Amino acid sequence: MLHVLTHDILPVFSMLALGFVLGRLGKVSFDEARTVNRVAFIVLQPALIFPLMATLSIAQFELRTMALYALCQAVLFIIGYLVARHVFKRDHLEAWLLGMTVIFVNSLLYILPISVLIYGEGGATLPITAIVAWDTAFSFAFFIITTDVMAGGTSAIASAKRVALNPVLLAITIGIAVNVSSMGVPTPLLTAMHFAGPAAAPLTLFALGVILSGHSVIPSPTVAGISALKLIGFPALVFAALSVFPTQSGQWHTLYVLGAAGPSGAMAFSLAMLHGIRTDAIAPVIIWTSVLSLVSLAVLA
Repeated sequence: MLHVLTHDILPVFSMLALGFVLGRLGKVSFDEARTVNRVAFIVLQPALIFPLMATLSIAQFELRTMALYALCQAVLFIIGYLVARHVFKRDHLEAWLLGMTVIFVNSLLYILPISVLIYGEGGATLPITAIVAWDTAFSFAFFIITTDVMAGGTSAIASAKRVALNPVLLAITIGIAVNVSSMGVPTPLLTAMHFAGPAAAPLTLFALGVILSGHSVIPSPTVAGISALKLIGFPALVFAALSVFPTQSGQWHTLYVLGAAGPSGAMAFSLAMLHGIRTDAIAPVIIWTSVLSLVSLAVLA
């Protein structure tokens, strides 16, 4: 466990921690971090995810396992929302996004590189990329549209258009289309993407650390409760579901539980910032789940 923690998990986490420290020291500003994050989102993340989707063996996806994972997400989201709304008395939209932090994992930029380091690219890429594809194409779109509509800023049609033009979602859609149609991808294009894509995870995690450094890290009851649901409740439910309905491959079981145990993704924080929703609980949940998942990921791996 110690070897996995020091050699596979901490090196990935270090970029987020470095960003947090440099942000606290004032060496990197909030605006600089937002610019880095935007470049990574528009250019580097699509370059990372398109080759994954274009070259994956989609026919090998375990659809039942993915469906069970999605069902667990739905159940824990409802529980997270109800707990935040009725136990911790948070406003509707804040509770909605706190529920999102329970089930929306930083799978592309955190879990994928860690799992590749632990299990190797061949063993880890397919199951984790299946989670990435599901979360980006469906969970991500669901929360963008519903939050936009409930915040009253735009119509459902306008929100859907914004989702349709999302660079990461476009990369997944085009990648799947290329994959299914058996179209070849020009080698120079793949080479360019393989050159640019690996920079997405470290730069995004660094920028996230800087952005989160401006928030308090003191764990309130809300932060503690939602973080517990994320780090204990979600992976426990996924483990139980996949134990009752076993996967075809033991690797899918291991990696899906590992994925569920990962830290909350930053999208809930981004949506809160976009719509002027309180972030005093959402930001610390992301920070604490990132820190505490170091131990849980090492144990599960």
